[in-house]
Amino acid sequence: MRKNLRPCRPLFSLRADQTKLKPGPVSVSLRQTQGGFMSFTLYDASVAGFIRTTEAVAGILKRGRAHYEDNALDLESATEERLCGDMHPLHFQINSVRHHSVNAIRGIKGGSFEPPKPLEKTDFQSLQDLVQSTIDELKSYEADEINGLYGRDLVFKLGEREMPFLAEGFLMSFSVPNFHFHATTAYDIFRMKGVPLGKRDYISKLVLKSG
Repeated sequence: MRKNLRPCRPLFSLRADQTKLKPGPVSVSLRQTQGGFMSFTLYDASVAGFIRTTEAVAGILKRGRAHYEDNALDLESATEERLCGDMHPLHFQINSVRHHSVNAIRGIKGGSFEPPKPLEKTDFQSLQDLVQSTIDELKSYEADEINGLYGRDLVFKLGEREMPFLAEGFLMSFSVPNFHFHATTAYDIFRMKGVPLGKRDYISKLVLKSG
């Protein structure tokens, strides 16, 4: 049993300087082609990356399971492991990977987003199933569907506070950073427990030049 742990920090707590940021447009980089300019789309910047990294998280969970089983370790104890005493456990990190990808898209479509609700099941197999269902839903989105969300209003409801966003600002300044924070923390928890993982397990699939 852990002793003398500091309480976990509040979810989505903001520094004073973060609450004073003025709203502004999100720049979208352009790449030149022979036919002119082609935009780097909202789908490219969000869902495409969500898919690659969530597939990497699925592989990390698979490697973690194999390590625990091969070394006769208690697999279910892994779901409660924390990188640091005042951080949330593995099952929260996995839940957050889903929340800041699939639920972010759902939130934009519905116009509002809130912090994640606790999982009903936190056993290891349920975490693996959750990651797979996240991958499946992300892959069900069409690029035009996601790109069509550009400019849509969304309100992030944090208790009594409400923070207004446009879809692109929400994804790029909030969802994507949070998504990678929690995916990386899940990776780090397994590395801390001795699972043989490396950077390539997290980076996963590269998007190479075609043709």
